[in-house]
Order: sequence, then structure tokens, then C-alpha cells
Amino acid sequence: MSEQKISLSDQVNEAIKDAMKKVEKDRLSALRNLKARFIENKTSAKPQEESDILVAHYKKLKDSMTNFPEGHELRLGTERELKFLDPYMPAQLSEDDVRTIIKGIVGRLAGANMGGVMKELSPQIKGRFDGKRANDLVKEILG
Repeated sequence: MSEQKISLSDQVNEAIKDAMKKVEKDRLSALRNLKARFIENKTSAKPQEESDILVAHYKKLKDSMTNFPEGHELRLGTERELKFLDPYMPAQLSEDDVRTIIKGIVGRLAGANMGGVMKELSPQIKGRFDGKRANDLVKEILG
């Protein structure tokens, strides 16, 4: 028997049911916010993959925390929401992992340049490593 992968949306729906049963209001709110993003995506002109929606939502929340001082009620609420979304995030790559990938790409590409390396690297790290930091690493490796 082959193992069928459960969609991210289905996982979130199951977690919503669980949060409702356990009366976990903060967790329920975080999961419902994510589910709303999935629903918006399904009805958009150019739907994206659910994992891309999750990563974008997570990044937006993380970036919004800079608007509030440490200990502020809204910042603490955002931190809690991020904590509830963490289990659904794709496994993150380490800087060493990304360096290895970049070096492999540079080794394969004749006359490797920034654009060519980034074009090949981006889909491999999408949602799993910061793109700006990856850009810096490519510059560093290309010299």
C-alpha cells in the first residue's frame, strides 16, 4: 500500500476541529486565519500552492512584529500565532545546506553568473531559506 499524503488544507481543517474540541481559542484563531488565506487563494485568478500561501502568510506575520515593541500585546499575539503555524512550515535549510547547493550549481553551469545561479537556486530554496540571504551567499561564492 502506498501512503497518501494529506494536503496542507486538510491538515489545517483537522487541526481546527481539534482546537475546537480542546477550546484552544488562540490556536483556533491562527488556524482559521490560515484557512481563510487558502480559501482566498482557491478563488483567485492565479491560485498558488498551499505551501506558498502558508510561507507568505508566515513571513507577513513575522515582518509585522517589527511594528510593535517587545512585550506589546499585538506582538505577543503575533508570536503566539506564529508558534501555532510552525508545525506546518516546510523544513528550513541551514546556511551550509544553501552554500552546498550554490556550489553544486556553480560547478554545473559554465560561466556561472548571478542571474543563472539564482534562477536555478530559487525554486530549490523557496519557503525554506531567506532569498535575500541566499543572494548574498551567491555573491560571496561567485566572488
